[in-house]
Amino acid sequence: MDTQTTANVVSSKETPKSDPISHQSSHPPLNERIISSMTRRSVAAHPWHDLEIGPGAPTIFNCVIEIGKGSKVKYELDKKSGLIKIDRVLYSSVVYPHNYGFIPRTICEDSDPLDVLIIMQEPVLPGCFLRAKAIGLMPMIDQGEKDDKIIAVCADDPEYRHYNDIKELPPHRLAEIRRFFEDYKKNENKEVAVNDFLPASAAFEAIKRSIEGRVRQKKKHLTPCRVRFRQVSVSDAPLTRGSVALTPCRSFLGYQASNLLV
Repeated sequence: MDTQTTANVVSSKETPKSDPISHQSSHPPLNERIISSMTRRSVAAHPWHDLEIGPGAPTIFNCVIEIGKGSKVKYELDKKSGLIKIDRVLYSSVVYPHNYGFIPRTICEDSDPLDVLIIMQEPVLPGCFLRAKAIGLMPMIDQGEKDDKIIAVCADDPEYRHYNDIKELPPHRLAEIRRFFEDYKKNENKEVAVNDFLPASAAFEAIKRSIEGRVRQKKKHLTPCRVRFRQVSVSDAPLTRGSVALTPCRSFLGYQASNLLV
């Protein structure tokens, strides 16, 4: 085989035949699509800000569970990430008497969502949400700060969903709830005072206030930025009517509009 023939054979081996099928597809190869999806940033829903409170509020509402019934672990919402984190293990020899959580899209005087104690048959895993029905309010002072709790029942638990007011609960059940909150921080040398339980109407009003507080906070963060205008001449040229451009302005929130007359 001469030199020219050898070169032609090598060239034909190094140049693979084009795949007509691959040229017909408008999509990138599968492995590229997988890598692209892995590197694409996504935002998870935040249980406090994104979960709807529900159309039946303030009577029936969605509630995110932080702590399951019978737990000694104090789970709580991490406000930044939206995940449920472990805050601590209770110092006292007590466990939560019922499922405990918060109402989404609410805010109280302590800058936290409104707390709820949900009476139902079974413990619920932290991070789940359920429909709750408010039946009363437990006024509470935690280390000198107001920290009221809504007392509710699970709206989808056949054993408890018929309760409409806290006075319908057995007195011993209320005594257990009161005693838990009075004692669960004693070994931390923190003082908690629980006042008399209030009826469902007081719970409805507390929920309404917390919803309104959240709306006011949201409007506060959506305050429109201020804008100022200035005229700019370039190279001392005669001023003529021109266009408006946007340039960054550090002294204001947003942008500074500069009327460029050149």
